[in-house]
Amino acid sequence: MAEDGSGAEIKEKKAAENLTDDKYNVEASEILANEALHLPISEAAQIYEQLLLTFPTAAKFWKQYVEAHMAVNNDDAVKQIFSRCLLTCLQIPLWRCYIRFIRKVNEKKGAEGQEETRKAFDFMLNYVGTDIASGPVWMEYITFLNSLPAMTGQEESQRMTAVRKAYQKAIVTPTHHVEQLWKDYENFENSVSRALAKGLLSEYQPKYNSAKAVYRERKKYIDEIDWNMLAVPPTGSYKAEQQWMAWKRLLAFEKGNPQRIESVSSNRRIAFTYEQCLMYLYHYPDIWYDYTTWHAKSGSIDSAIKVFQRALKALPDSEVLRYAFAEMEESRGAVQPAKKIYESLLSNAVNTTALAHIQFIRFLRRTEGVEAARKYFLDARKSPNCTYHVYVAYAMMAFCLDKDPKVAHNVFEAGLKRFMHEPGYILDYADFLCRLNDDRNIRALFERALSALPAEESVEVWKRFAQFEQTYGDLASMLKVEQRRKEALSRTGEDGLSALEGSLHDVVSRYSFMDLWPCSSKDLDHLARQEWLAKNINKKADKSTLTNGTSSMGGEKFSVGLATDSRSSAPSSKVVYPDTSLMVIYDPRQKPVGTGFVPDVTAPALPSISSSITSTPGVSLVGGGASKPLEEILKVIPPALVTFIAQLPAVEGPSPDVDIVLSILLQSVIPTGQTAKSATSAQLPAAPAPSTSDLSGSNKSRPNPSGSSFKPTRDVQSRKRKDLDRQEDDETATVQSRPLPRDVFRIRQIQKAQGVTSSQTGSASYGSAFSGELSGSTE
Repeated sequence: MAEDGSGAEIKEKKAAENLTDDKYNVEASEILANEALHLPISEAAQIYEQLLLTFPTAAKFWKQYVEAHMAVNNDDAVKQIFSRCLLTCLQIPLWRCYIRFIRKVNEKKGAEGQEETRKAFDFMLNYVGTDIASGPVWMEYITFLNSLPAMTGQEESQRMTAVRKAYQKAIVTPTHHVEQLWKDYENFENSVSRALAKGLLSEYQPKYNSAKAVYRERKKYIDEIDWNMLAVPPTGSYKAEQQWMAWKRLLAFEKGNPQRIESVSSNRRIAFTYEQCLMYLYHYPDIWYDYTTWHAKSGSIDSAIKVFQRALKALPDSEVLRYAFAEMEESRGAVQPAKKIYESLLSNAVNTTALAHIQFIRFLRRTEGVEAARKYFLDARKSPNCTYHVYVAYAMMAFCLDKDPKVAHNVFEAGLKRFMHEPGYILDYADFLCRLNDDRNIRALFERALSALPAEESVEVWKRFAQFEQTYGDLASMLKVEQRRKEALSRTGEDGLSALEGSLHDVVSRYSFMDLWPCSSKDLDHLARQEWLAKNINKKADKSTLTNGTSSMGGEKFSVGLATDSRSSAPSSKVVYPDTSLMVIYDPRQKPVGTGFVPDVTAPALPSISSSITSTPGVSLVGGGASKPLEEILKVIPPALVTFIAQLPAVEGPSPDVDIVLSILLQSVIPTGQTAKSATSAQLPAAPAPSTSDLSGSNKSRPNPSGSSFKPTRDVQSRKRKDLDRQEDDETATVQSRPLPRDVFRIRQIQKAQGVTSSQTGSASYGSAFSGELSGSTE
């Protein structure tokens, strides 16, 4: 026993330490709550208070806490706890604990105690009577009403009326026990009066049927919710997101009023669902905001204000909820309450943000006028948290709203003395001057800024300067700024264009406009690749990697025109990115050298069977299978397949799963296309060859220099079909007996594959008919 007690103490101590590191540690909180069950209430109270301070909507912790006091008959403490939790924790087990306490307290008070108990039941059903699990509560209430004494006929009649009203409310509420309640109601009415029962039951039958149908639908949404979940801040975990979506679906279902009840009852049910949702999504500002906007749209502004006040108490650091609250107050004309909300944002000088200053200046401009906004700006700029954004916001407000460019210009100049080192401020000031069409001052601003900014921080300023000259300057000034930009940035390595002296990239940058480009997307891709190669031209082979992943080259083509905003937010540190240092540019002529890859500059085309296969000691033909020596594999492979393998490029990478590939191929419907890439007359000489009848016939069609597909003549198509039929019939046919492919790339592969055999046999090869690279006969 001593060992068990010692182990429990160690477990409790460890859980307390975990909560010190992370107060929202759910597992540690559950351990402490379980340990508190075995402690005297005098010791457990401190644990419960600590847990409930972190999880104020955890109904199960409140229930444990109050039951611990009830066990020692500490009624005053029980009443105090219920007053703290009942209205925010709308969960049936906690409320049943409440009614149990009320009945216990009033059981010996006679008629007065019965009346207090009845009021407690009415109070409970008014709050949680629409819960899907409230069926037992309705049954308990009806049982309690039936147990009330009736000394006179009038009292009996009043009791029957109260029971009937309770039943009629219960049978139209979609709960787990709605069918049982309907059966009990039928028995009740028939026991009172069969004549009266027939009319009442026929009246409530459709309402009951509707409630039963809605219950089935509602249950689907209820079952998706974890009712034991503790309210923690958003973590982005899969479970948290699923619970958020489940509550959203349930709220949307209730807002649709599927039971078609009156709006008052429907709104009560929606509000109840929101309150239950906030028990679990207590730290989600979007749920609080949805709740307040729903109240406002329903016409209950006072309720919306109360919810906003609760939201700010739950999330005191949520700046966006304060703005939303102030916006609602201002929109209904309550300027002073809105101003107090803004002032609460500015009350803590240490934590006040520049955004709070900006929004308060705008609020004062809207509600009190120009002078109030100017006065506050003069005070705000003395704040240690005042950034250049405050100057820009006030200057643009003076320019756009007050139509006073002189004041705006003075504000920008005043800020320039303080924020000359901020590239963002320089760019905003330049934008303002561009609106004034003041090209002289713009050039002066750029020159002042670039002389003061370090080279590594001036990239965006140089880009904007170059763009400005493209719009306002002549060709000479444009080229001069471009050259100065390259010289300034070449020392920092921040700009890849410094590696391309007078490249076509510069021309594209100068002659593009918005989303219009002086070249095709294919050319842009090519230029992006060339830019990357220029950056890495002097680097070692093992460092030839894509520094920015697969999107680096594709995204670079958009940087040659308009500059991107350097003030955009940096990637989140929580996101796990792939190791881009292991990426290489695919080239079918690459050969593995050590840990890197270098192109095979000696190979004029893709490796042939002698270069790509025989040089490899072993090859894995099945994904995940063991490698075998190539000689053993070639013995069991048909000659046609050996030739096919020779045409494949030597690529280093993972081996595919053959079973999966074959299953995909077998399930795919491969169309027998009649198009192929055309070859020019220069590539296809007129000298015929015995096996080139198909290809020579294709010369009758018009060549397409762009490489697009062409339509062969009817004779060629018929010959192709006949050749294909002959190939299917003759499974032992060799590659030489098959019709020559029309694709130039494949022709060259076949040339290399057949080059060795042609030199030995002296017979004409495919290469002898179509190119001068290989000789058709031996000498």
